[in-house]
Amino acid sequence: MSLLVALVANTPHAYWNCVPKCVRTLERLTRGQDIPQEYTYYGIPSPWLQVKTMRVLQYFPKIDDPTIRKSLLDVLQRILLGTDVVKNVNKNNASHAVLFEALALVMHLDADKEMMSQCVVLLGKFISVREPNIRYLGLENMTRILLVADVADSIKKHQSQIITSLKDPDISIRRRSLDLLYGMCDVSNAKDIVEELLQYLTTADFGIREELALKAAILSEKFAPDLSWYVDVILQLIEKAGDFVSDDIWYRVVQFVTNNDDLQVHAAAKALDYLDKPAVHETMVKVSGYILGEYSHLLARRPGCSPRDIFHILNDKFPAVTTPTKALLLSACVKIMMHCQPPDPELVDQVVAVFRRYESSVDAEVQQRAVEFLALARKGTAFVDIMAEMPKFPERQSPLLKKAEDTDGDASEVSATKIRQQQMQQEQNSTALVVADPQPANGGLHPVSVPKTAAPARHSEQAVTSETPQDSKSFPPSQSQAHSNGGTPQQAPGHTPGSASADLLSDLVGPLSLEAPPPVASTSSSDLLALEAPPTPTAAAATPADSLALALLDSAPTQVQPLGNVSEWFKELTLKDSGVLYEDPYVQIGLKAEWRNAQGRIVLFVGNKHTGPLTNVKSSVLPPPHLRMQSAVVPENIPPRAQVQVPVDVACLSASRETAVLEFSFNVGHAPVSVQLKLPTSLNKFLQVAPVSANEFVARWRALGGPPSKLQEVVRGVRPMPLAEMANLFIRLHIGVANGLDPNVNNVVAATTFYSGTAATLCLVRVETDPSDRTQMRLTVASEDPNTTYELKEFIKEQVMDIPFPGQSPQAATVTPATIPLTGPAAALAGLI
Repeated sequence: MSLLVALVANTPHAYWNCVPKCVRTLERLTRGQDIPQEYTYYGIPSPWLQVKTMRVLQYFPKIDDPTIRKSLLDVLQRILLGTDVVKNVNKNNASHAVLFEALALVMHLDADKEMMSQCVVLLGKFISVREPNIRYLGLENMTRILLVADVADSIKKHQSQIITSLKDPDISIRRRSLDLLYGMCDVSNAKDIVEELLQYLTTADFGIREELALKAAILSEKFAPDLSWYVDVILQLIEKAGDFVSDDIWYRVVQFVTNNDDLQVHAAAKALDYLDKPAVHETMVKVSGYILGEYSHLLARRPGCSPRDIFHILNDKFPAVTTPTKALLLSACVKIMMHCQPPDPELVDQVVAVFRRYESSVDAEVQQRAVEFLALARKGTAFVDIMAEMPKFPERQSPLLKKAEDTDGDASEVSATKIRQQQMQQEQNSTALVVADPQPANGGLHPVSVPKTAAPARHSEQAVTSETPQDSKSFPPSQSQAHSNGGTPQQAPGHTPGSASADLLSDLVGPLSLEAPPPVASTSSSDLLALEAPPTPTAAAATPADSLALALLDSAPTQVQPLGNVSEWFKELTLKDSGVLYEDPYVQIGLKAEWRNAQGRIVLFVGNKHTGPLTNVKSSVLPPPHLRMQSAVVPENIPPRAQVQVPVDVACLSASRETAVLEFSFNVGHAPVSVQLKLPTSLNKFLQVAPVSANEFVARWRALGGPPSKLQEVVRGVRPMPLAEMANLFIRLHIGVANGLDPNVNNVVAATTFYSGTAATLCLVRVETDPSDRTQMRLTVASEDPNTTYELKEFIKEQVMDIPFPGQSPQAATVTPATIPLTGPAAALAGLI
């Protein structure tokens, strides 16, 4: 039968005569006729033979012979009704292997609705048992049966249990529950399911949040009972998971609000409520800023909603947002000023002050808007015509719904085995997303989204725009045109090529140059372990004095240099979670990370700055022993001016200062470039500030005793810094400073919790400084785990010590008591150890 499975998988049409024999074999096995005792496993006749026989039958199309089909369905009915959960684990495993293969065959045969409903009832029992493997299989098969049969009503009876499984400790079960909820959702239960998904979003793992946000957005649009509910859901989604909400989602909200007059007041009121909160995600600032700019005048009669009040709320957001969002807020401010008729002199002065503040901005887009708005503000009534409300968008299908429909297919004609194989293949495939900028029709290097025409032309341009909303000065700046879910920016006709600073890496990194490679800045870095370069006219010539000048494979005398200090980039990423990891004339690698306890997710944003494709692209992450990491596969080719997102999941197993290494290589033309970079998976990423009272700190400090749980060292060569600066550094390292806990004002006391695997270790830190000599301090670290104590002590030392000068050995940078005699307080401090 194993041989037959392999043969039929390749050429099923050649083995039709085996179908009746397989059915007879199944009949004999399920009835237990003439089965020798040695072929019976816990009372089940040859369970593995039953499984393989049913698998063979799934490779054949539908069985049309009524006699054979009836016999086979009777056999399957007997298996379905005769299987239940028992206490014996081995018997459970064997009987369930047979049962779930039978379910797959029932789906493949497209049995009648009554039999399918029996399958759902049976699966409903399995998703409520304690054994996680059985729950997983129950949810997986319930999702599969939903694809091939009209059993949604039967599955809805188990909705509460499926929602409970969404909170299961096992992430595999949570994923299957999410798939099933997504598949079973319709108008009747959409509100309940979407509400559950929104609640779960705040506690979901990083690995599932993006998928969760996308599915919640699709369901809310597809089955919205009314548009106001849809707007409420998307705004909640942005509030709870802004980092995982693509621009396509909020663009769609803007389109609905623009096209439905009765929705505009509700949307503006909701946007104002969210924007008035102290902490607002930048995506919320974008969508709220746009809606309030267009429709805030509809709220003018409500208390606290005057144009001046709304302007102040928008103005407060400028310092905390990125440059592209500042451009959007400038447009919102000018719209608010335009809607205020008759003009409010005080409001006009305040808005003009904002424009003047940004008319000398280093960003060309922000500067141009500020300058032009300042000029438009002096045009009187003509200003109102130019800045009129945006016209309605043409009705088009949502890109999110289209994506959902593209994944839906008629699975009734596909064997269950092939469905399983396809799902496994999809899970193994790369999750890296490529976002490519299309070549503009006007021959420019990059599509520019800024219409520069007067009002009549603006309306004609709007008729050809796509899903991306645009205001009369380009609603979303160029940054927002690189979508995480694969959307592409649109080119409005009549635009001239503008600044080449379109940000392919979203709000994480600086703009990519999309023109010819810029002049190369030669920089050395200890983090750049290997670098091989293509021979290009712009590459700097290697000099003997350059410590990073490595020989090329073809011994060419040129090399590619990073456009900055890689070591400084890495140091910055140690203290924050987004920024540039590496950049040269051809590639920019940005990074954004999110950490929770012992787990984290890093997303690498690889942008091709070159005018030609990057070929033979390879990326691999080399984790140290204390980290478990899983990375998506990067595509072999990256098109010109395209972005690739490479998610990397991280789990910490124990304390260590070692960091993971990213090996990244590509070809420009026929010349190879290879680079190795340290990833910011440093120890502090798995720390969380631990608030500890004075009594608790002292009790734990005394209980930990001495070495190896408590280690103390006098550290010399410390970077001189005030105590406030040192406390700020500790906070940025996620080590919480307990002010006032130590009676000595020259000391710093702090506490943090280190997470690894399932363990959480409280760590206590005390730093004693010498006011007369800030270049030394006594550092004491204590925890219940000696390894964590040692690694944290060494890590803090690395952060506070001066970096040796180039060419200076570590030994030369270390000053010992034997070489320099200590006097005064320093000698007393050293004597304590």
